[in-house]
Formats: sequence, structure tokens, C-alpha cells
Amino acid sequence: MSITVLLLITGLGLGALYFLVASGLSLIYGLMGVLNFAHGAFLTLGAFIGFEVSRAVGATTWPGFAVAVVLGALAGAAIAALSELLLIRPLYQRHIEQVLVTVGLGLVTVALYEGIWGTDPIFISGPAWLDRTTSVLGANVPNDRFLAIGAAVAVLVGLVLFLKHTRYGLVIRAGVENRAMVTALGIDVRRSFTLVFTIGGAAAGLGGVLASQYFGYVSAHLGGTLLIFAFIVTVIGGLGSLTGAALAAVLVAVPQQFANYYLGIGDLIAVLALALVLLVRPSGLMGAKAA
Repeated sequence: MSITVLLLITGLGLGALYFLVASGLSLIYGLMGVLNFAHGAFLTLGAFIGFEVSRAVGATTWPGFAVAVVLGALAGAAIAALSELLLIRPLYQRHIEQVLVTVGLGLVTVALYEGIWGTDPIFISGPAWLDRTTSVLGANVPNDRFLAIGAAVAVLVGLVLFLKHTRYGLVIRAGVENRAMVTALGIDVRRSFTLVFTIGGAAAGLGGVLASQYFGYVSAHLGGTLLIFAFIVTVIGGLGSLTGAALAAVLVAVPQQFANYYLGIGDLIAVLALALVLLVRPSGLMGAKAA
């Protein structure tokens, strides 16, 4: 029983990380039609900035860790906004060029991070509470799993409320439906699309800081590793659906944890789940079917 509880909660924690990355992917694609293969670079930069801040101010205290989290998210937001302004904006409606540019950006940033921070993983630590465990039904669950789950829930709720109940959220959704009409009303849709990229980058940067705590290290390849599973989650949930991404993150990560523990084939389970959904429901669990 304790093993089952441990694997379940650990899987939920891993799913929370998947969602933090996939939420940005889903938001950017669903509202802007851009498949951003450089999204992992935003996560990695957030993780490294969080590491540098931790080293400077001391992340073994909660105030220092909070500063690391905030600045990591801001770093992800900044690089995402710059990427949209300089690289993506001139390429709207040119999907092949978008893919090539974002793939190239992802490769270049990995090389850049390795040049700055080296090729070896850097092991980190946070507040003492995160290194401890909490007993749940006899299972000693690492506390950082609860932090990741809480952050993912907060991001999901915040994004849904933003899109449905704020002026910018309404402008973004209207711009997706009919960009020409919104522009004719005197609203700068391009600024709203930059905001979408910024929000997605912030979620990725936050995910980077929390992922470094989850795995206990940060490296130039951390974002690329999580990006693979985030794409799987995004496709399974339905491109453009935040709630679908949240559901898919749980459906992918929890079986992955059980399969890794009992069979050692967790990654294969994730790929098989993707293949099954594409065969049965190509639009994803909560994606809109093509007309």
C-alpha cells in the first residue's frame, strides 16, 4: 500500500512538472498556432537563473528560495518575449519557418548554456523542508512533490481565470477567432500575442526551478528532456486545451512512474499512450475536432 501511495503522489508531482511546461506549449499553439520547439530553453534558463540566485542569496531559506522562483519565472518570461518579438512575429502564418527557427533556437541555447555553466549536471539544494518527507498512509513522500503539485494547480487556475475574466484574456481569445476584426477595432493584437508568449515562458521558467528541486540538479539538457514529455502531454490533452493538458499530464506521469518501478519501461508507456490517442482520437482528449 505504501509503495502504491508513494508512486501515485510522485507521479502526480512529475505530472505537475509536465503540465507547467505543456501549459505554455498548449497556450501558445492554441491561441497563436505556433509549435514552439524552443520552449525547453525557457525552462532551462529559468532553472539556471534560479540556481544562480540561490547561490547568491542562499536558497536554503524560504525567502531566498522564493526570490529564486520569482526570478527564474521572470527569466523564462523575458527570453520568451524576446523570442516572439525578434524571431516569431515576422513568421506568423509561415509554419515551416517557425519550426525551423524554434528548433534552431533550442539547439543554440543548449550550446550556450553548456558554454556558460558546463556540460556536467550541477547538484543543488533548497530549503530543508523540501529535502524532508511527509508520511501519507505509510508512505514517506518527498515534500518537493507537494510543492510542484500546488504550483501546477495555481498556474492552471490562474491561466483559466486570466483568459476568461480579464480584458487581455478576452482580447487574446477574440484575436484568435478573428484577428482582422479585432485589429479593425483599434486593438493591437500583436501585443496580446507577445503577452501569451511571455506567460508561457514564465510558466516554463517556474517549472525549471521546481524541476531542478524535483530531480536535485540542473543541466543544459533539463529542458529538452522535459520538453519531449510535455509535447506528448500537449498532444494527448488536445492542442490548445489547458484542462486537457492537465488531465493528460496525470494520465501520462502516473502510469509512467508505476511502469518505471515495476517494469522499467515508463518512457515506452508514455509513447504508447500517445500512439493510442492519435489512433483513436487524433484531436486529443479535449481538443476540438477539425471541421
